[in-house]
Amino acid sequence: MNSSAARADDRIAAVIPCFRERESILDVIGGIGGEVQRIYVVDDACPDATGALVEERSDDKRVTVIRHSENRGVGAATISGMRAALADGADVIVKLDGDGQMDPALISEIAGPVLRGEADYAKGNRFHDPTSLGEMPLVRLLGNIVLSFVSKASSGYWNVFDPTNGFVAVHASVARRLPLDEISGRYFFESDMLHRLYLLRAVVADVPMTARYAGTGESKLSIGGSMVEFPLKHFRNGLRRLLLTYVLRDFNIASIELLLSLPLILSGTIFGLATWIPNAAAGVETPSGTVMLAALPIIIGVQMLLAFLQFDMSNVPAKPVQRPVS
Repeated sequence: MNSSAARADDRIAAVIPCFRERESILDVIGGIGGEVQRIYVVDDACPDATGALVEERSDDKRVTVIRHSENRGVGAATISGMRAALADGADVIVKLDGDGQMDPALISEIAGPVLRGEADYAKGNRFHDPTSLGEMPLVRLLGNIVLSFVSKASSGYWNVFDPTNGFVAVHASVARRLPLDEISGRYFFESDMLHRLYLLRAVVADVPMTARYAGTGESKLSIGGSMVEFPLKHFRNGLRRLLLTYVLRDFNIASIELLLSLPLILSGTIFGLATWIPNAAAGVETPSGTVMLAALPIIIGVQMLLAFLQFDMSNVPAKPVQRPVS
């Protein structure tokens, strides 16, 4: 499966988590081409009975409707679909939303790097297309930019952007190695997936895409809520990644730079403030030697932190870990 071209018999499954997607779901299913062998519509306890609508109105033989008895979130719905696809022998699983913002005609492009063995996981990136950005609401645009940078540092995938993009594809052999029960079941799902993939050293590829906003309704993701919840979860994931990567699994020069940089910066800052504030209050000039004692550890710490970041950016997984699916 590491060949340069996709095999003719690769089995692609599409997973569509649904919550209040009654107006768009049939169009989304109708736009899925023949490259997809199975379609799993996951009704996440929809109050508008999206799953029932699909069963009544869709005559596509590829479609299977999965129901949740209670609302568990887009991540949990996606995982339910992934489990079903794995049980049915899919080689590649593509997840797209049911609100019509993701063009089903792009499924082949999103799955392409995975099918060709170039990546274990591929995701859409709306920031490659200026036209698409012009249609994106400003608040959502700014929120995605901030979250994208935080996600880079947290996940270790400095080469990808637009981490909340839900148009993704994953190789089945990699999906089987993921701790599906531990991945976030709500809107942090895509970011948490990147964290788990890095721990597997899986290769992630960005695929340029356009998004459609007109007529697709409001995003269910609250930017205000995510700006509070997401950073805390990114901090947790980032700390775990650093400990596993640079302390438990390996210990190298980058580990030393990381462990020394933060104490040096912190100690220099504390010492500087502890001496400068009382002197400033008393109207006394702080001696140059004291200033240097505070500045030197900060300067050294910053240099070591920059060196670590340079190493971490070059440590992005580069060799796919996918295996042929039997």
